[in-house]
Amino acid sequence: MKAQQPMARRRDSAASADLFAAPAGPAGPLEVVRDVVLLRGFAAPGAALLAEVERVARAAPFRHLETPGGGRMSVAMTNCGPLGWVSDRSGYRYSPTDPLSGKPWPAMPAVLLDLARRASRAAGFGDFEPDACLVNRYEPGARMGAHQDRDEGDLAQPIVSVSLGIPAVFEWFGERRSGASQRLLLHDGDVLAWGRSARLGYHGVRRIEAAEHPLTGASRINLTFRRARP
Repeated sequence: MKAQQPMARRRDSAASADLFAAPAGPAGPLEVVRDVVLLRGFAAPGAALLAEVERVARAAPFRHLETPGGGRMSVAMTNCGPLGWVSDRSGYRYSPTDPLSGKPWPAMPAVLLDLARRASRAAGFGDFEPDACLVNRYEPGARMGAHQDRDEGDLAQPIVSVSLGIPAVFEWFGERRSGASQRLLLHDGDVLAWGRSARLGYHGVRRIEAAEHPLTGASRINLTFRRARP
C-alpha cells in the first residue's frame, strides 16, 4: 500500500520527528510508515464499544500489572478473548485465565471482534482472527515505554490498535528501541494497524496529558487485538 501523502520528515539531529500531519476525521487508509496504516475515525462513534469494555471490566476489573523487574505499570489493564496478556515477576505471557480470579477471561464481544476484522481488511492486511484483546486504560501521567509485541505465536497476523477517549501521542521507533521516533497524535475512534515488515517494530505511548472526553472522562481506552496462538 502506498502512502496517500507525506506524513512527517525526520530531523537528523533530533530525538524524534514532528507529529504526523495526518488530517483529523474519517478518511481512507493512510500508510504512515511502511506497513503501519492509520484509519482515522474508523471506530467512531465509540459508545457501543465502550459499553462492551464496561461489561468486560465488571467481569475482569482493570489492574496495574507488575513488571518482571518488580515495577508497577502506570497503565491499568484487563483482557477479553480466549487468551489474555499478563505480566508479573516471572515474565510476560498469555494466559487463558485471569490471575486475579482464576476464571477464564470474558469472551471477546462480537462488536469488538467485528471491528478488528474490518480494520485489518481496510488496512490491507486481509483476514484477521484475533484471540486476545488487551484493554488498556490510560489516565493523565500514564505512559507506555518502547516495546515490541513479540509474545504471540502467529507473527504473520497484524496488530490492530483502537483508540477511544482522550488523545494520545503514539511513537513508532521501528527496528530499534532507541534513537529517533516518529510521533502520531491519535484521537478518539482512530485505528492503527501494523504487520508484515513492521510486525515487530518498537512502539510506545508518550505520557498522557490531562484532557476530558464526554464518554471516557479523563481517560483513554486502548484496545489491542492480537493473534496469540500459533
